[in-house]
Amino acid sequence: MNTHSSKSRFAASDITKAAMFIALMAIGANATAFITIGTVPMTFQPVVAILAGALLGSRLGSFSIIGYTVLGLIGAPVFAQFSGGPQTFVSPTFGFILSFILMAYVTGKIVEKSKGSLSSYMAACFAGLAVNYVFGVTYLYLHMVYVLGLGDVTYLATYASMGPFFIKDFILTGFAASICPQIASAVNRRRPVQPERAVS
Repeated sequence: MNTHSSKSRFAASDITKAAMFIALMAIGANATAFITIGTVPMTFQPVVAILAGALLGSRLGSFSIIGYTVLGLIGAPVFAQFSGGPQTFVSPTFGFILSFILMAYVTGKIVEKSKGSLSSYMAACFAGLAVNYVFGVTYLYLHMVYVLGLGDVTYLATYASMGPFFIKDFILTGFAASICPQIASAVNRRRPVQPERAVS
């Protein structure tokens, strides 16, 4: 069974890995964010959040995404289109940002309970993607209806508008899942190292 550390504290190397994924989330948020469909920018955040869970585990993976989210909410320009700040709370796409935390956790939890096979990584990564769309699209729909007052918008139409994003994310998720076994093997390979000081 593929297991990740269940210690109550993070080692220094864990903090480094989390920081790396925070940086990758910021890069993924803006690499292609100039492309928008409606109010939603095209980003690589979903696949980065999935990889965080698959490679770091449910605990450290979700911790890294929480760190990214907090960094953006306090004003760092790490969200799509180099945005950030508390005004993100009222953004129609804030549900997708919140979903990244849950999708990293769900992806990681499934991997932790699996045998580390390609099929288990596929199941975990696509489960994470499902969380992203169910949570994010539902939030987007509720925002449009109850905040923007667009009463003629339907839930089905909101999902349909996400078609181009889903195609992109579906392809990237499949690719990410296909390379996860090799990356995880390299990341988790035991090496003789000096004892690390735990970080709360």
